[in-house]
Amino acid sequence: MRINDQIEIADWELSESFTRSSGPGGQNVNKVSTAVELRFEAARSPNLPAPVKSRLKRLAGRRWTLDGAIVIFVQETRSQARNRDIARERLAELIQKACERPKRRVATRPTKGSVRRRLQAKKARGEVKALRGKVDE
Repeated sequence: MRINDQIEIADWELSESFTRSSGPGGQNVNKVSTAVELRFEAARSPNLPAPVKSRLKRLAGRRWTLDGAIVIFVQETRSQARNRDIARERLAELIQKACERPKRRVATRPTKGSVRRRLQAKKARGEVKALRGKVDE
C-alpha cells in the first residue's frame, strides 16, 4: 500500500478480520461478515520514521493499542469489499496527516489598544453587576 513517495506499507504490516455488522439489513446482517477490522502494526513498521510514528500515535487517539497497533473498524456499507477499501483509505489519510509537520507557533503579544478595550469592557461589566445588589432603605 503506497502512502507517498517515501512511505510504502508492506502487506505483512496489515491484517484484516471480518465480522458481522450491527444494525438494520435483514438476513444479510445475520449471514454475511461485512464489517472490517483493519490492524496496522505502526510501532513495528520499519517504513515509518520516528517523528511520523509519534505524530501518528497522537492523531490515532483511541485507535492506538497498547502494543503499538492502529485498529480501524468500518461497517458503513453492506459490501465487504467497499468496507475494506474505506478502512484502507482512512489509514492512508491518517498516515498522510502524520507526515505533515505542524507549523511552529510564533508567540505574539496583544496590542495596547486591545488590552485597554478588554479592561474597559471588564470594568463596565463590573459596574453593571455592582448595580444589581439589594437596595438599602
